[in-house]
Amino acid sequence: MAVQFAQHAFAVALVDPAAPAPAGLTTARGVPDPKRFAVYRNNVVAGLGKALESRFPVTLRLVGEEFFRRMARAFIEVNRPRSPLIAEYGDELPAFIEGFAAAASVPYLADVARLEALWSRAYHAADSAALSVDTLATLPADKLAEARLAPHPSAAILSSDWPVGSIWAAHQEAEVRPIGHSGAETVLVVRPDADVTVHILPANDIAFARALLGGAALGDAAETAYAADGSFDFGSALVGLVGLGAFTAIVFSEKGAAA
Repeated sequence: MAVQFAQHAFAVALVDPAAPAPAGLTTARGVPDPKRFAVYRNNVVAGLGKALESRFPVTLRLVGEEFFRRMARAFIEVNRPRSPLIAEYGDELPAFIEGFAAAASVPYLADVARLEALWSRAYHAADSAALSVDTLATLPADKLAEARLAPHPSAAILSSDWPVGSIWAAHQEAEVRPIGHSGAETVLVVRPDADVTVHILPANDIAFARALLGGAALGDAAETAYAADGSFDFGSALVGLVGLGAFTAIVFSEKGAAA
């Protein structure tokens, strides 16, 4: 128990600049050395900050380096890493941004960070061959309604009140150009091959995509989509989502797949 307490105190002190060096931490001569610990703490915090900059480059670009680093430092002080994988650090940053008063003037910032978090998760997701449109075409018509599609390990959907996909895409270019609208967008993030892709979904396909990725059968997903938008086109939406690589197989039960 004492060892666990000491480890916790050490971890807390590493990210809290106001905390003293943990009790009992000494040099090889048995002498406390708070200055050496401060250097080590600064290196840890700087490393975590660099990890956030690497994972959230568009978020950084939107607010500038000085603001982002100040925000990152505040985040680091209250969010210690939960995983030994540094690429996973920052999952809580979007929620933190929502409560960070200084970022209130950029109301879409948290959703851009959410998109970037999904992008990095997709990048590190397991490899899996995507279901092809040709394979989908072999599905018998009488089996269509009951079939389910297994989501690709990298696939995720994000809905925002802001044009989050367009904002993200604009910042992939050296010169950021105005996006021309300020409406809501829903994006699909997926990595069916080597590259992570971000697709802005048509408004009348969103309910269908969410239902399928949530495990609904094709027939049930179609009913949900029609209820949400009478202009929904089942064939176009299904082929479109499969063509983007959002799924890996046609599934008829939890135990087996048809393709």
